[in-house]
Amino acid sequence: MTTFTVESAAAGLRGVLRMPGDKSVSHRALLVAARAEGRSELRGLSGGEDVRHTASAIQAFGADLVRIGKTTVAVNGSATRLHEPDRVVDVGNSGTGIRLLAGWAAAIPGLTVLVGDESIGRRPMGRVAEPLRAMGARIDGRADGTLPPLVIRGGGLRGIEHHPAVASAQVKGAVLLAGLAAQGPTTVVESVPTRRHTEEVLIRAGADLVVDEGTVVLRPSSLASFRIDIPGDPSHAAFWAVAASIVPSSDLIVENVYVGPGRAGFVDVLRRMGASIELIGEDPRSHTADLRVRAAALHSTHVGGEEISSLIDEIPVLSVAAAVADGTTTFVDAAELAVKESDRIATTTAGLRALGVDAEPRPDGLVVHGLGGRPPRGGAVDAAGDHRIAMSMAIAGLITTGPVHITGWESVATSYPAFREDLRRCVSGSAAKAE
Repeated sequence: MTTFTVESAAAGLRGVLRMPGDKSVSHRALLVAARAEGRSELRGLSGGEDVRHTASAIQAFGADLVRIGKTTVAVNGSATRLHEPDRVVDVGNSGTGIRLLAGWAAAIPGLTVLVGDESIGRRPMGRVAEPLRAMGARIDGRADGTLPPLVIRGGGLRGIEHHPAVASAQVKGAVLLAGLAAQGPTTVVESVPTRRHTEEVLIRAGADLVVDEGTVVLRPSSLASFRIDIPGDPSHAAFWAVAASIVPSSDLIVENVYVGPGRAGFVDVLRRMGASIELIGEDPRSHTADLRVRAAALHSTHVGGEEISSLIDEIPVLSVAAAVADGTTTFVDAAELAVKESDRIATTTAGLRALGVDAEPRPDGLVVHGLGGRPPRGGAVDAAGDHRIAMSMAIAGLITTGPVHITGWESVATSYPAFREDLRRCVSGSAAKAE
Protein backbone atom coordinates (compact mmCIF):
# COMPACT_ATOMS: atom_id res chain seq x y z
CA MET A 1 0.00 0.00 0.00
CA THR A 2 1.42 3.35 -1.07
CA THR A 3 1.62 6.31 1.31
CA PHE A 4 1.65 9.82 -0.14
CA THR A 5 2.91 12.73 1.93
CA VAL A 6 1.91 16.34 1.32
CA GLU A 7 3.31 19.43 3.05
CA SER A 8 2.12 23.01 3.13
CA ALA A 9 2.32 25.16 -0.01
CA ALA A 10 4.44 28.13 1.00
CA ALA A 11 3.84 30.39 -1.99
CA GLY A 12 0.39 29.46 -3.26
CA LEU A 13 -0.79 27.77 -6.45
CA ARG A 14 0.24 29.43 -9.69
CA GLY A 15 0.21 28.84 -13.41
CA VAL A 16 -2.08 26.95 -15.77
CA LEU A 17 -3.41 23.39 -15.52
CA ARG A 18 -5.25 21.64 -18.34
CA MET A 19 -7.66 19.05 -17.06
CA PRO A 20 -7.58 15.44 -18.29
CA GLY A 21 -10.59 14.19 -20.23
CA ASP A 22 -13.80 13.74 -18.28
CA LYS A 23 -14.21 10.22 -16.95
CA SER A 24 -18.00 10.16 -17.31
CA VAL A 25 -17.91 11.31 -20.95
CA SER A 26 -15.05 8.90 -21.73
CA HIS A 27 -17.04 5.85 -20.60
CA ARG A 28 -20.04 6.87 -22.67
CA ALA A 29 -18.03 7.80 -25.76
CA LEU A 30 -16.42 4.35 -25.81
CA LEU A 31 -19.74 2.52 -25.43
CA VAL A 32 -21.54 4.60 -28.06
CA ALA A 33 -18.61 4.36 -30.50
CA ALA A 34 -18.64 0.57 -30.20
CA ARG A 35 -22.25 0.49 -31.50
CA ALA A 36 -21.74 3.19 -34.14
CA GLU A 37 -21.14 2.16 -37.74
CA GLY A 38 -17.58 2.85 -38.85
CA ARG A 39 -14.53 4.46 -37.30
CA SER A 40 -15.03 6.95 -34.47
CA GLU A 41 -12.23 9.10 -33.09
CA LEU A 42 -12.17 9.99 -29.40
CA ARG A 43 -9.69 12.71 -28.48
CA GLY A 44 -8.77 13.58 -24.91
CA LEU A 45 -9.89 10.23 -23.46
CA SER A 46 -9.40 9.85 -19.70
CA GLY A 47 -6.25 7.91 -18.83
CA GLY A 48 -7.63 6.51 -15.58
CA GLU A 49 -7.92 2.81 -14.87
CA ASP A 50 -11.73 2.98 -14.77
CA VAL A 51 -11.90 4.05 -18.40
CA ARG A 52 -9.23 1.54 -19.43
CA HIS A 53 -11.49 -1.20 -18.07
CA THR A 54 -14.37 0.05 -20.22
CA ALA A 55 -12.08 0.16 -23.25
CA SER A 56 -11.11 -3.45 -22.58
CA ALA A 57 -14.77 -4.38 -22.15
CA ILE A 58 -15.90 -3.16 -25.57
CA GLN A 59 -13.04 -5.13 -27.12
CA ALA A 60 -14.31 -8.27 -25.38
CA PHE A 61 -17.62 -7.75 -27.19
CA GLY A 62 -15.93 -7.43 -30.60
CA ALA A 63 -15.25 -3.72 -31.07
CA ASP A 64 -11.82 -2.84 -32.44
CA LEU A 65 -9.86 -0.17 -30.57
CA VAL A 66 -6.67 1.43 -31.87
CA ARG A 67 -4.56 3.90 -29.89
CA ILE A 68 -3.32 6.71 -32.15
CA GLY A 69 -1.94 9.02 -29.48
CA LYS A 70 -1.49 9.37 -25.74
CA THR A 71 -5.12 10.36 -25.20
CA THR A 72 -6.66 9.61 -28.61
CA VAL A 73 -8.22 6.32 -29.70
CA ALA A 74 -10.08 5.15 -32.77
CA VAL A 75 -12.95 2.72 -32.30
CA ASN A 76 -14.11 0.61 -35.22
CA GLY A 77 -17.61 -0.33 -34.21
CA SER A 78 -20.91 -1.66 -35.42
CA ALA A 79 -23.97 -3.05 -33.69
CA THR A 80 -23.73 -6.11 -35.95
CA ARG A 81 -20.16 -6.99 -34.94
CA LEU A 82 -20.90 -7.01 -31.20
CA HIS A 83 -21.34 -10.45 -29.68
CA GLU A 84 -21.46 -12.36 -26.43
CA PRO A 85 -18.03 -11.98 -24.76
CA ASP A 86 -15.93 -15.10 -24.37
CA ARG A 87 -14.72 -14.09 -20.92
CA VAL A 88 -15.89 -12.45 -17.74
CA VAL A 89 -15.82 -8.65 -18.09
CA ASP A 90 -13.94 -6.90 -15.26
CA VAL A 91 -14.88 -3.27 -14.53
CA GLY A 92 -12.23 -2.83 -11.82
CA ASN A 93 -13.27 -0.08 -9.39
CA SER A 94 -15.78 1.62 -11.68
CA GLY A 95 -19.35 2.00 -10.51
CA THR A 96 -20.09 4.06 -13.62
CA GLY A 97 -18.60 1.32 -15.77
CA ILE A 98 -20.62 -1.55 -14.34
CA ARG A 99 -23.95 0.29 -14.43
CA LEU A 100 -23.54 1.64 -17.97
CA LEU A 101 -22.24 -1.70 -19.21
CA ALA A 102 -25.23 -3.48 -17.69
CA GLY A 103 -27.58 -1.48 -19.91
CA TRP A 104 -25.30 -1.60 -22.94
CA ALA A 105 -24.85 -5.40 -22.64
CA ALA A 106 -28.60 -5.91 -22.22
CA ALA A 107 -28.96 -4.78 -25.85
CA ILE A 108 -26.63 -7.60 -27.05
CA PRO A 109 -28.00 -11.15 -27.36
CA GLY A 110 -26.13 -13.65 -25.22
CA LEU A 111 -24.65 -13.95 -21.76
CA THR A 112 -22.52 -11.29 -20.07
CA VAL A 113 -20.91 -11.55 -16.62
CA LEU A 114 -19.76 -8.27 -15.05
CA VAL A 115 -17.39 -8.34 -12.09
CA GLY A 116 -15.24 -5.82 -10.25
CA ASP A 117 -13.05 -5.30 -7.23
CA GLU A 118 -14.09 -5.59 -3.58
CA SER A 119 -15.70 -2.16 -3.45
CA ILE A 120 -17.78 -2.89 -6.56
CA GLY A 121 -19.22 -5.88 -4.74
CA ARG A 122 -20.88 -3.45 -2.31
CA ARG A 123 -22.37 -1.08 -4.90
CA PRO A 124 -26.20 -1.17 -5.24
CA MET A 125 -27.35 -2.52 -8.59
CA GLY A 126 -31.07 -2.98 -8.02
CA ARG A 127 -31.70 0.51 -9.39
CA VAL A 128 -30.30 -0.69 -12.74
CA ALA A 129 -31.60 -4.27 -12.66
CA GLU A 130 -35.22 -3.17 -12.14
CA PRO A 131 -35.68 -1.13 -15.34
CA LEU A 132 -33.60 -3.53 -17.44
CA ARG A 133 -35.77 -6.42 -16.31
CA ALA A 134 -38.85 -4.36 -17.21
CA MET A 135 -37.35 -4.02 -20.69
CA GLY A 136 -37.03 -7.81 -21.00
CA ALA A 137 -33.42 -8.46 -20.00
CA ARG A 138 -32.72 -11.29 -17.57
CA ILE A 139 -30.53 -10.00 -14.75
CA ASP A 140 -29.09 -12.09 -11.94
CA GLY A 141 -26.47 -11.57 -9.26
CA ARG A 142 -26.02 -11.62 -5.53
CA ALA A 143 -29.05 -10.65 -3.45
CA ASP A 144 -31.40 -11.22 -6.42
CA GLY A 145 -29.34 -9.07 -8.76
CA THR A 146 -29.03 -6.11 -6.42
CA LEU A 147 -25.29 -6.65 -5.82
CA PRO A 148 -22.46 -7.62 -8.20
CA PRO A 149 -21.33 -9.76 -9.89
CA LEU A 150 -24.08 -9.28 -12.46
CA VAL A 151 -25.14 -11.92 -14.96
CA ILE A 152 -27.03 -10.48 -17.93
CA ARG A 153 -28.86 -12.31 -20.68
CA GLY A 154 -29.49 -9.67 -23.29
CA GLY A 155 -31.59 -9.17 -26.39
CA GLY A 156 -35.31 -9.05 -27.09
CA LEU A 157 -35.84 -5.71 -25.34
CA ARG A 158 -38.88 -3.45 -25.42
CA GLY A 159 -39.03 0.25 -24.65
CA ILE A 160 -40.39 1.45 -21.31
CA GLU A 161 -41.11 4.67 -19.46
CA HIS A 162 -38.88 4.78 -16.40
CA HIS A 163 -39.08 7.11 -13.42
CA PRO A 164 -35.82 6.62 -11.44
CA ALA A 165 -36.32 6.53 -7.68
CA VAL A 166 -32.78 7.85 -7.17
CA ALA A 167 -31.38 10.77 -9.18
CA SER A 168 -28.68 8.98 -11.16
CA ALA A 169 -27.15 9.73 -14.54
CA GLN A 170 -25.74 6.21 -14.48
CA VAL A 171 -29.20 4.63 -14.29
CA LYS A 172 -30.51 6.98 -16.97
CA GLY A 173 -27.52 6.11 -19.16
CA ALA A 174 -27.99 2.36 -18.68
CA VAL A 175 -31.66 2.54 -19.69
CA LEU A 176 -30.94 4.70 -22.74
CA LEU A 177 -28.09 2.47 -23.93
CA ALA A 178 -30.38 -0.55 -23.66
CA GLY A 179 -33.11 1.41 -25.46
CA LEU A 180 -30.97 1.71 -28.58
CA ALA A 181 -31.94 -1.86 -29.47
CA ALA A 182 -35.42 -1.98 -27.93
CA GLN A 183 -38.75 -2.26 -29.70
CA GLY A 184 -40.54 1.08 -29.38
CA PRO A 185 -39.50 4.29 -27.62
CA THR A 186 -37.66 4.38 -24.30
CA THR A 187 -38.47 7.27 -21.98
CA VAL A 188 -36.70 8.37 -18.81
CA VAL A 189 -38.48 10.91 -16.63
CA GLU A 190 -36.33 12.49 -13.91
CA SER A 191 -37.75 14.43 -10.98
CA VAL A 192 -34.28 15.95 -10.55
CA PRO A 193 -32.42 16.39 -13.88
CA THR A 194 -28.96 14.82 -13.87
CA ARG A 195 -25.88 15.28 -16.05
CA ARG A 196 -26.61 14.86 -19.77
CA HIS A 197 -23.47 13.12 -20.98
CA THR A 198 -25.26 10.05 -22.35
CA GLU A 199 -27.71 12.20 -24.27
CA GLU A 200 -24.97 14.48 -25.62
CA VAL A 201 -22.86 11.60 -26.94
CA LEU A 202 -25.87 9.78 -28.40
CA ILE A 203 -26.99 12.92 -30.23
CA ARG A 204 -23.46 13.33 -31.61
CA ALA A 205 -23.77 9.80 -33.04
CA GLY A 206 -27.11 10.59 -34.67
CA ALA A 207 -29.50 8.90 -32.24
CA ASP A 208 -33.19 9.71 -32.51
CA LEU A 209 -33.40 11.37 -29.12
CA VAL A 210 -35.30 14.32 -27.68
CA VAL A 211 -34.53 16.03 -24.35
CA ASP A 212 -37.24 18.20 -22.79
CA GLU A 213 -36.12 19.41 -19.35
CA GLY A 214 -36.28 16.27 -17.17
CA THR A 215 -37.72 13.96 -19.82
CA VAL A 216 -35.63 12.07 -22.37
CA VAL A 217 -37.25 10.10 -25.21
CA LEU A 218 -35.13 7.73 -27.32
CA ARG A 219 -36.38 5.76 -30.29
CA PRO A 220 -34.51 2.71 -31.60
CA SER A 221 -31.55 4.11 -33.47
CA SER A 222 -28.72 3.11 -35.76
CA LEU A 223 -25.66 5.14 -34.82
CA ALA A 224 -23.11 6.77 -37.12
CA SER A 225 -19.40 7.13 -36.39
CA PHE A 226 -18.36 10.44 -34.87
CA ARG A 227 -15.47 12.51 -33.62
CA ILE A 228 -15.39 14.02 -30.16
CA ASP A 229 -13.02 16.19 -28.16
CA ILE A 230 -13.70 15.03 -24.63
CA PRO A 231 -13.87 18.03 -22.28
CA GLY A 232 -11.84 18.36 -19.11
CA ASP A 233 -13.17 16.64 -16.02
CA PRO A 234 -14.97 19.05 -13.64
CA SER A 235 -14.59 16.63 -10.75
CA HIS A 236 -10.83 16.94 -11.20
CA ALA A 237 -11.11 20.70 -11.54
CA ALA A 238 -12.90 20.89 -8.19
CA PHE A 239 -9.73 19.79 -6.36
CA TRP A 240 -7.78 22.70 -7.84
CA ALA A 241 -10.62 25.19 -7.35
CA VAL A 242 -10.69 24.37 -3.65
CA ALA A 243 -6.89 24.36 -3.39
CA ALA A 244 -6.49 27.77 -5.03
CA SER A 245 -9.31 29.17 -2.90
CA ILE A 246 -7.82 28.12 0.44
CA VAL A 247 -4.06 28.43 -0.10
CA PRO A 248 -2.94 32.07 0.40
CA SER A 249 -1.53 33.98 -2.58
CA SER A 250 -2.91 31.51 -5.12
CA ASP A 251 -3.86 32.58 -8.65
CA LEU A 252 -4.50 29.53 -10.82
CA ILE A 253 -6.10 28.94 -14.22
CA VAL A 254 -7.72 25.56 -14.81
CA GLU A 255 -8.30 24.99 -18.53
CA ASN A 256 -10.92 23.18 -20.59
CA VAL A 257 -13.42 22.34 -17.84
CA TYR A 258 -16.87 20.97 -18.68
CA VAL A 259 -19.38 23.31 -17.01
CA GLY A 260 -22.56 22.03 -18.68
CA PRO A 261 -25.80 20.84 -17.09
CA GLY A 262 -25.41 18.80 -13.94
CA ARG A 263 -21.66 19.19 -13.45
CA ALA A 264 -20.79 22.72 -12.28
CA GLY A 265 -22.50 22.66 -8.90
CA PHE A 266 -19.19 22.88 -7.06
CA VAL A 267 -18.55 26.30 -8.65
CA ASP A 268 -21.86 27.61 -7.33
CA VAL A 269 -21.15 26.31 -3.83
CA LEU A 270 -17.64 27.77 -3.69
CA ARG A 271 -18.87 31.14 -4.96
CA ARG A 272 -21.55 31.10 -2.24
CA MET A 273 -18.74 30.56 0.25
CA GLY A 274 -16.94 33.65 -1.03
CA ALA A 275 -14.53 32.04 -3.49
CA SER A 276 -13.11 34.08 -6.37
CA ILE A 277 -13.85 31.96 -9.45
CA GLU A 278 -14.10 33.49 -12.92
CA LEU A 279 -15.28 31.53 -15.97
CA ILE A 280 -13.22 32.56 -19.00
CA GLY A 281 -14.07 31.86 -22.63
CA GLU A 282 -17.19 29.83 -21.96
CA ASP A 283 -18.22 27.91 -25.10
CA PRO A 284 -21.97 27.16 -25.22
CA ARG A 285 -21.46 24.45 -27.84
CA SER A 286 -18.94 22.33 -25.93
CA HIS A 287 -20.06 23.55 -22.49
CA THR A 288 -16.44 24.21 -21.57
CA ALA A 289 -14.65 27.12 -19.94
CA ASP A 290 -11.39 27.97 -18.22
CA LEU A 291 -11.60 28.70 -14.50
CA ARG A 292 -9.49 31.42 -12.93
CA VAL A 293 -9.37 30.87 -9.17
CA ARG A 294 -7.75 33.20 -6.66
CA ALA A 295 -7.33 32.82 -2.91
CA ALA A 296 -10.21 34.18 -0.85
CA ALA A 297 -11.57 34.12 2.69
CA LEU A 298 -14.39 31.55 2.81
CA HIS A 299 -17.49 31.36 4.96
CA SER A 300 -19.95 28.58 5.66
CA THR A 301 -22.96 27.55 3.60
CA HIS A 302 -25.70 24.94 3.39
CA VAL A 303 -25.52 22.35 0.61
CA GLY A 304 -28.53 20.20 -0.17
CA GLY A 305 -31.65 19.66 -2.23
CA GLU A 306 -31.59 19.44 -6.02
CA GLU A 307 -28.02 20.76 -6.27
CA ILE A 308 -26.65 17.56 -4.70
CA SER A 309 -26.91 15.57 -7.94
CA SER A 310 -24.60 18.11 -9.62
CA LEU A 311 -21.83 17.84 -7.01
CA ILE A 312 -22.15 14.52 -5.18
CA ASP A 313 -18.61 13.45 -6.13
CA GLU A 314 -17.17 16.81 -5.08
CA ILE A 315 -18.50 16.78 -1.50
CA PRO A 316 -15.27 15.35 0.01
CA VAL A 317 -13.15 18.22 -1.35
CA LEU A 318 -15.87 20.80 -0.66
CA SER A 319 -15.69 19.55 2.93
CA VAL A 320 -12.03 20.56 2.93
CA ALA A 321 -13.07 24.08 1.91
CA ALA A 322 -15.64 24.01 4.69
CA ALA A 323 -12.96 22.95 7.18
CA VAL A 324 -11.06 26.24 6.84
CA ALA A 325 -14.12 28.45 6.33
CA ASP A 326 -15.68 30.67 8.96
CA GLY A 327 -18.78 29.03 10.44
CA THR A 328 -20.53 25.67 10.18
CA THR A 329 -21.28 24.09 6.80
CA THR A 330 -23.90 21.37 6.42
CA PHE A 331 -24.21 18.80 3.64
CA VAL A 332 -27.62 17.08 3.51
CA ASP A 333 -29.69 14.97 1.09
CA ALA A 334 -26.48 13.12 0.19
CA ALA A 335 -27.10 9.60 1.55
CA GLU A 336 -25.71 8.30 -1.78
CA LEU A 337 -22.25 9.16 -0.42
CA ALA A 338 -22.43 6.05 1.74
CA VAL A 339 -22.45 3.70 -1.28
CA LYS A 340 -19.57 5.11 -3.29
CA GLU A 341 -16.06 3.57 -3.50
CA SER A 342 -16.06 3.96 0.27
CA ASP A 343 -18.69 5.18 2.70
CA ARG A 344 -17.72 8.77 1.99
CA ILE A 345 -19.74 10.12 4.87
CA ALA A 346 -17.57 8.07 7.22
CA THR A 347 -14.26 8.43 5.39
CA THR A 348 -14.56 12.19 4.82
CA THR A 349 -15.47 12.73 8.47
CA ALA A 350 -12.61 10.52 9.66
CA GLY A 351 -10.11 12.28 7.39
CA LEU A 352 -11.09 15.74 8.62
CA ARG A 353 -11.01 14.65 12.26
CA ALA A 354 -7.52 13.23 11.78
CA LEU A 355 -6.45 16.76 10.83
CA GLY A 356 -8.07 18.37 13.87
CA VAL A 357 -11.30 19.50 12.21
CA ASP A 358 -14.59 19.12 14.09
CA ALA A 359 -16.79 17.15 11.72
CA GLU A 360 -19.91 15.10 12.40
CA PRO A 361 -21.46 12.39 10.25
CA ARG A 362 -25.17 12.43 9.52
CA PRO A 363 -27.30 9.71 7.87
CA ASP A 364 -27.58 11.82 4.73
CA GLY A 365 -24.39 13.87 4.86
CA LEU A 366 -22.10 15.62 7.32
CA VAL A 367 -21.59 18.78 9.32
CA VAL A 368 -18.23 20.58 9.25
CA HIS A 369 -17.34 23.21 11.84
CA GLY A 370 -14.89 25.52 10.09
CA LEU A 371 -11.65 26.70 11.63
CA GLY A 372 -12.30 30.31 10.63
CA GLY A 373 -9.20 30.63 8.47
CA ARG A 374 -6.88 28.81 10.86
CA PRO A 375 -4.97 25.91 9.27
CA PRO A 376 -5.71 22.31 10.22
CA ARG A 377 -2.93 20.26 11.78
CA GLY A 378 -0.99 17.54 10.02
CA GLY A 379 -1.78 13.89 10.54
CA ALA A 380 -2.25 10.44 9.05
CA VAL A 381 -5.28 9.63 6.89
CA ASP A 382 -6.50 6.33 5.48
CA ALA A 383 -8.05 6.84 2.03
CA ALA A 384 -9.89 3.51 2.40
CA GLY A 385 -9.22 2.66 -1.24
CA ASP A 386 -11.15 5.72 -2.41
CA HIS A 387 -9.49 8.02 -4.95
CA ARG A 388 -11.58 11.07 -4.07
CA ILE A 389 -10.80 10.79 -0.36
CA ALA A 390 -7.08 10.45 -1.15
CA MET A 391 -7.00 13.54 -3.37
CA SER A 392 -9.21 15.60 -1.05
CA MET A 393 -6.90 14.97 1.88
CA ALA A 394 -3.93 15.87 -0.33
CA ILE A 395 -5.55 19.25 -0.97
CA ALA A 396 -6.03 19.68 2.79
CA GLY A 397 -2.33 18.95 3.23
CA LEU A 398 -1.46 22.09 1.28
CA ILE A 399 -2.55 24.26 4.23
CA THR A 400 -1.89 22.11 7.32
CA THR A 401 0.65 23.01 9.99
CA GLY A 402 2.43 19.69 9.52
CA PRO A 403 2.67 16.99 6.85
CA VAL A 404 -0.31 14.86 5.90
CA HIS A 405 0.41 11.17 5.29
CA ILE A 406 -2.22 9.48 3.10
CA THR A 407 -2.28 5.69 2.90
CA GLY A 408 -3.95 3.94 0.00
CA TRP A 409 -2.71 6.50 -2.52
CA GLU A 410 -2.66 3.91 -5.32
CA SER A 411 -6.45 4.34 -5.62
CA VAL A 412 -5.88 7.70 -7.37
CA ALA A 413 -4.86 5.82 -10.53
CA THR A 414 -8.49 4.79 -11.08
CA SER A 415 -9.45 8.31 -12.12
CA TYR A 416 -6.58 10.82 -12.11
CA PRO A 417 -3.15 9.22 -12.51
CA ALA A 418 -1.58 12.62 -13.34
CA PHE A 419 -2.71 14.22 -10.08
CA ARG A 420 0.70 14.13 -8.41
CA GLU A 421 2.39 15.59 -11.49
CA ASP A 422 -0.20 18.38 -11.66
CA LEU A 423 0.29 19.06 -7.96
CA ARG A 424 4.01 19.54 -8.42
CA ARG A 425 3.44 21.68 -11.51
CA CYS A 426 1.26 24.31 -9.86
CA VAL A 427 2.39 24.32 -6.21
CA SER A 428 5.42 26.38 -5.23
CA GLY A 429 7.34 25.63 -2.06
CA SER A 430 5.55 22.38 -1.23
CA ALA A 431 6.85 18.87 -0.76
CA ALA A 432 4.95 15.84 -2.00
CA LYS A 433 6.34 12.35 -2.14
CA ALA A 434 5.18 8.77 -2.38
CA GLU A 435 6.62 5.98 -0.23
